[in-house]
Amino acid sequence: MDQVIAVPVKPGGFMESQSGIQRRNPTIFCRMLAPDTPCDTAFVLIHPTSNFHNHYLSPPLVARGAAVFMVNTRYVANDTMLLMERAMQDLGAAVRYLRASGFGRVVLIGNSGGGSLVAMYQEQAERLTISTTPDGRRFALSSEDLPPADALAMTCAHPGRAEQLLSKIDPAVMNEATPDLTDAAFDMYDPRNIPPYDRTWLAFYREAQAARLNRITDWVVERIEHLESLRPAETADEAFLIHRTQADPRLLDLTLDPNDRKPGSIQGQAVHANFSSNGLARFCTLRSFLSQWSPRHSRANGPKCLANTSVPVLVVNHTADQTVFPSHIDAWMKAAGARGTRYELQGAPHYADDKPELVNELCDLLIDWAE
Repeated sequence: MDQVIAVPVKPGGFMESQSGIQRRNPTIFCRMLAPDTPCDTAFVLIHPTSNFHNHYLSPPLVARGAAVFMVNTRYVANDTMLLMERAMQDLGAAVRYLRASGFGRVVLIGNSGGGSLVAMYQEQAERLTISTTPDGRRFALSSEDLPPADALAMTCAHPGRAEQLLSKIDPAVMNEATPDLTDAAFDMYDPRNIPPYDRTWLAFYREAQAARLNRITDWVVERIEHLESLRPAETADEAFLIHRTQADPRLLDLTLDPNDRKPGSIQGQAVHANFSSNGLARFCTLRSFLSQWSPRHSRANGPKCLANTSVPVLVVNHTADQTVFPSHIDAWMKAAGARGTRYELQGAPHYADDKPELVNELCDLLIDWAE
């Protein structure tokens, strides 16, 4: 079976979509691939914003006898207004559909940025604590919205969007309004700063990254408070830009968090990714920033959420990954504790779709572990 399924979801925020049809009848679209014979296990592939309808793991998992449900949240291909709480609710609608369809075992695959989402989801499905979004707005959630899954598989999963931004934001930027005004002392791409980076310099670099992100966060909070004093609550938000967000020293210095990776980013040359017109957290609204990009406010810190779950966890390390590093894998395993199983997918980059032998190895692992 290969079928696109429309799943109704609860309405979101004001102008979350410019489509009047979507606003009046909010829907997410999921692709179901399943074998011709009945099966009891469904793997769920989801990401907060990426379109996983053509994910490379799906056909080989189906060939091994499992169903795969590829779920797109309402924010597919556009994270400008993304609220992790709403994406979590969308995942709940998909899991509820699978349970109603008779699947006895549901396994959530947290691939890449999907890891923090499925961990946050399972945490809240087991014990619901969220009643607001991080900006303090009431958010109607019930246990019925979030049926728990039976297991979580983390494949090359980073710990969360906020944690990624903290490690990648460029501390050389001195003024958000004029990103070309920089401090060369904190520019990892300046010819005077050559990897392997001096460890004392690196400590100051990390402090400067946190300071820049803190300045942005403080401004966002103040700006929301100001707008709420001027406008109706539903319109007290606005868009803004964050420039230069691919400046993690690990991209060039392979002695940091070492694995089998090559220098560069998953987009190619790291310096090009840093200056690109699109990129990590490039386009935001004030409120979506707090939910997905602020380490102070986001609830979607994957390892922290995972520690509050009770189901079995598989953690797969792609050993040549350029954006998910061994320290991330260690954090997942520490959070999983005795429930965790770690597997090293040797030589696998972040995207393994051009390495069929590794895809087959991973799918064999997922099937055997789920059973």
